[in-house]
Order: sequence, then structure tokens, then C-alpha cells
Amino acid sequence: MSAPRLVVVHRRTQLAELLAEHSTMAAVEFFLETRGQRTEPLVAADEAQNIALAAATNAVPVEWRQAIVERAQLSRFLFEPDDVVVVVGQDGLVPNVAKYLDAQLVFGVSPGAPGLLCPHGVAELKPFFGGTAEFAVGERQMVEAQVDDGQSLIALNEIFVGDRGHQSARYRIEVGERDEMQSSSGLIVGTGTGATGWLASLWAQSRPRFTLPAPGSADLAYFVREAWPSPSTGTSLVAGLIEPDGEVRLRSQSSLVAFGDGIERDHLRIEWGQEVTLRRSKRTLRLATISR
Repeated sequence: MSAPRLVVVHRRTQLAELLAEHSTMAAVEFFLETRGQRTEPLVAADEAQNIALAAATNAVPVEWRQAIVERAQLSRFLFEPDDVVVVVGQDGLVPNVAKYLDAQLVFGVSPGAPGLLCPHGVAELKPFFGGTAEFAVGERQMVEAQVDDGQSLIALNEIFVGDRGHQSARYRIEVGERDEMQSSSGLIVGTGTGATGWLASLWAQSRPRFTLPAPGSADLAYFVREAWPSPSTGTSLVAGLIEPDGEVRLRSQSSLVAFGDGIERDHLRIEWGQEVTLRRSKRTLRLATISR
């Protein structure tokens, strides 16, 4: 039996991206100065991330194996069942990695201000791996979209289904025993984790008579954006909760796409007449949190 493996996931800092584009620090400084900006905040953020990455790799026992993965490499990286994943960065990086995991434990570290999914500081890495810190493992529900031709994707926050050119999407929606023809700017189905993001904005706009799912809930919520009433399209199924055994079905009457957590380039294609089903995923994110 091989030793456990630490997988550290991060994304390139703004400074690293600018250096990749402009080649030298002097060129980056000139580029920023022409826009009234300074390099100091970017340098500080880059240094903080490098410190966090070094702390993560130094926190585990010496017999552990290690791998460092940049966000752009995730689709090509093979996770192992006993991996412990440390996400170093902002909260948005956790959904990026979650869809590639299957029950691996995740520990979120923020080099800057603590977040909801990356609440820990660098100093908490040693106690976590050394066994001196008490921690709880929370299960975060994920949402799944499955097309009738076998295509599928999962997401931690939400899945969007809409027109591939961001025009009006036409489809028949079915929720429980109710259905109607709709023309809208798209459908969003989200989780309790996503309830602090896009779902919160949609809820605030429409003020439906239900409370969004809590982070640990298995329920989902759906919202239809800008449903258009007409003699042939309705607006009665525009928001609601989806219980654990429930689902939302769309039968496309235009060319649609589905993508998760805002990553539009990683999408499913749904052609005219195809059906896509959105439901809770059997997979969840296992997020470790140190007890305060």
C-alpha cells in the first residue's frame, strides 16, 4: 500500500500572468503605471501565495508523496482515492477542483483574507496534518446535468442552461408534475454552496417565498432568468426548491449549452429536441474545517 499523497491546487497569481504576457518585471511596471496602478499589491499577493504553497508542502509527514497542480492542469490531472487536497487561493478555486474529485478530503487555505470555502490560514496547516487540531468534515451537495445522449457534468455552485449565443432560449420545462413552454435568458439550478453567490443575487431580484438551501443541505434551488410571457410561452415555473429526489427536465427547442460554476468553455451541447435533466449529484465535496 502506497503512502498518502498531498495534492496542492493553486492558480497563477495576477503578477505571474502579467509576467507571462510582458516577460520582464520592468515591462509589467510600465504597463501598470500607464494605467495608474502599482505593482506593490500584486507582489505582496504573489509572495503570500508562495509562502502558503511552501507551507502546504512542508506540513505533511516526510513519507507522504506530493503533487502541485495549477488550475489550468486540472482536466489532465489524475486524482487518486486517498489524496488529501489542499486548495490554496480564493473560494472560487474550490468549485474548479471539486468536479474532478470523488470523496477526496479538501482543506481550503487562503493566502489573504479568509473565505467561506478557504477559511484557514497558513498557520493552521501544521496542526491539521500533525493531528493536533480538531476538525470536522462537511458534505457539500453538488448538482448534475445529464443529456439524453450520455453527456454529463457536475458543479459545486450551480449549472446554467441557456442559448449558446446568449439570446432567448426556447424549451419545455418540467418540474414534478407541472410543465410549460418557456422562452427565457436561461435556467440556473444551484446548491446550498451556490446560495451565497449567483443564487443569492437571483433570489434578491425575485424574492420568492422560499429560503435558499443551507450550505450542508441536499436540496437544490432553480431560477429561470427573464422568462417571457406570450401566447405560446409561460412564466409560472420560474423559481423553486428541488428536494433530494427531485429534478428539473428541459426539452430543447433551440440550440442550448449547459455549463457549471461559470466555466463556459467546459460545456455540454444540447441540440433541438434533446432533453437535459438537472438533479442532485451522487458525489459530494468533503470539506475539512478546523474547529475554532
